[in-house]
Amino acid sequence: MSVSKKMIKAYEKASWVRRMFEEGALRKEKYGAENVFDFSLGNPNLSPPVRLNEVLIKLISDDPSGVHGYMPNAGLLETREAVAKYLTDLNHHSFGPEDIIMTVGAAGALNVLLKTILNPGNEVIIPKPYFMEYDFYIDNNGGIPKIVNTHPDFSLDIASIENAINSNTKAVLVNNPNNPTGKVYSKEKMDQLGKVLARYSEKYGESIYLISDEPYSKIIYNGCVCPSVFDAYKESFLATSFSKDLSLAGERIGYIAVNPEIDEKNIIIDLLSLCNRILGYVNAPALMQRAMPFLLSDSVDIGLYENKRNTLTDGLKEFGYEFEIPDGTFYLFPKSPIPDDVAFVIALQEENILTVPGSAFGGPGHFRIAYCVDDQTIKRSLFGFARTIKKYR
Repeated sequence: MSVSKKMIKAYEKASWVRRMFEEGALRKEKYGAENVFDFSLGNPNLSPPVRLNEVLIKLISDDPSGVHGYMPNAGLLETREAVAKYLTDLNHHSFGPEDIIMTVGAAGALNVLLKTILNPGNEVIIPKPYFMEYDFYIDNNGGIPKIVNTHPDFSLDIASIENAINSNTKAVLVNNPNNPTGKVYSKEKMDQLGKVLARYSEKYGESIYLISDEPYSKIIYNGCVCPSVFDAYKESFLATSFSKDLSLAGERIGYIAVNPEIDEKNIIIDLLSLCNRILGYVNAPALMQRAMPFLLSDSVDIGLYENKRNTLTDGLKEFGYEFEIPDGTFYLFPKSPIPDDVAFVIALQEENILTVPGSAFGGPGHFRIAYCVDDQTIKRSLFGFARTIKKYR
């Protein structure tokens, strides 16, 4: 075979999403789209805020010469100034535009960050369950993922992280709120993690970075708060996007924020800007960069996602499913009623319910439900969830 053997293995490892897509397409053709309940993909179903259209129309109407041309690698200055002010208002730090790199979504942000900090063979610690593509992002940039356990309620297990640290550790990567569990890691846990990383950075004489991936940080419920990674630890980065809170997944717009107090700040920022270009992203889309300063405090109606969560969890709890109520995101991660989560996901398919096995996220014995779907899909699926669990009770 002439293509990359490494990529063939990667394709096979990432096949669950592909399988769900193919299965869904076949079932929709056979049974009708309205009779297939597809909870497999985290694709926001809410429309962006109305104000987005108003902003875009104004920007296009006022379109002066040159606005679609090349820009600094880090992004438009006025956009980075707006993001810096927004973050300054939210954190106990003062950000400047030099601390912000506009990126092609959060995925672009993470790849740029990892390219900047990793030497070949460096390890990146990830608490599980976790977003499956982290493995590929780390491998893209010469690193090695090192997966550690969380507690049964999916909160950070600081002892597990500490036990995984060694002289080759370069970073800890957390997803807060977490995909697939919906867990929000608490300020207490993040502060504890920061203290551990500070201690081992001093021990080994080299910074161990903390990266917080936060595209769901506004999709949180019941007064929960996503704590500041910058307040937790000096050697820290934020990677985020507007894909989820503004329902702009297809527009590929996000950013990196660097802790203003980080060591070696100037060279880090220079390298982030360079990596943004040489990885092929070059810049985040110009029109979206121009729009974001007007929408930094906006979001879709989070209450609608909370209602979807409540409808789903109320129904599944009544049927006997066991799960942690998610603090945020639009994912639920129930326990499979049988040890083989893949077999249970296949059983749900017989009811035309498409979910993803927890094994795909490093969480065997569970399955993920992405409830960013219309309300009727949730309500009409409940009978199938009930029938399926009865087979195993």
